[in-house]
Amino acid sequence: MNKFRFTISTLAIATFVLAFASMTQAQATRTWVSGVGDDANPCSRTAPCKTFAGAISKTATDGEIDALDPGGFGAVTITKAITIDGSATGMAGILNSGVTGIIINLTANSGSNFVQLRNISMNGGGTGTNGIRILSSLASGGTPLNTVSIENCVIFGNRTGNGRGISDERTVGGKLYVLNTIIKNNSGIGAVMGTNGAQAINAVFDTCQFINNNIGLDASTAAQVTVVNSTAALNTGAGFFAESSGTASVLNLQKIIASHNGTGVQANPGGTVRISDVQVTNNAAGLNIAGGTVNSYGNNNITGNTGSNGPPNGTPITQQ
Repeated sequence: MNKFRFTISTLAIATFVLAFASMTQAQATRTWVSGVGDDANPCSRTAPCKTFAGAISKTATDGEIDALDPGGFGAVTITKAITIDGSATGMAGILNSGVTGIIINLTANSGSNFVQLRNISMNGGGTGTNGIRILSSLASGGTPLNTVSIENCVIFGNRTGNGRGISDERTVGGKLYVLNTIIKNNSGIGAVMGTNGAQAINAVFDTCQFINNNIGLDASTAAQVTVVNSTAALNTGAGFFAESSGTASVLNLQKIIASHNGTGVQANPGGTVRISDVQVTNNAAGLNIAGGTVNSYGNNNITGNTGSNGPPNGTPITQQ
């Protein structure tokens, strides 16, 4: 009997150790993916996973997934604070034909509530619906406030359904920061914030290009958006657009070029655009102030468009 009990105890301990080891693997602070990896692996550097989706379940909250080589690592849904970085390869790839490339959907507080995407190329292959879709529904935006950072990325080829590059649809507010990113060749909006929101999405775009989309960038309901050192060109509709179906939106443009679009800058009802050091040239229409407001610091160049040249309406803001 004692021998039997000893055997059972030994088996129980072994089971616990194995379970603990498995849990430890699942909570690695840094994991790795490779084009020749396997999602059955522990996602270590020497035994990498094959996809971001396979690695994310084995990565701890506020941990990091890194790409070892320039493979295609598949679409992924993110439900916790995490970093995905392709810089070791130059740029990691996602081919999101027929689907959204990356869905970010934090529904409960998760560490820092900070999601970071760096050095990733997202190709919708002509049938993708969104490059990045942000749906987080944390109460009051989360504590700390839910933040998404997108750096050094290329998002293109989403041409079915919404056909968007970045679609920030958070209903409870949040923060968005986009740096040195190209959003191009999407059939819908290159980047839109606040489509469903009653609370503000605070967004900053720095050194970004919105090329050959329907609309370049859209600050929609409740969005407070600043764009600096950026270009909107060759978009069918507006390069930069502010609108609202509820809570007012604000779009601040500084050191901007809007060229060869259907409209350079557009403000619909509920939308306010503030422009400083902005060049709006060679568009079918320079400004379309369709019920919204455009305020100017008086240092802009709105000329050379087929129509709608000249200063915006509203009281110019005094240049300090």
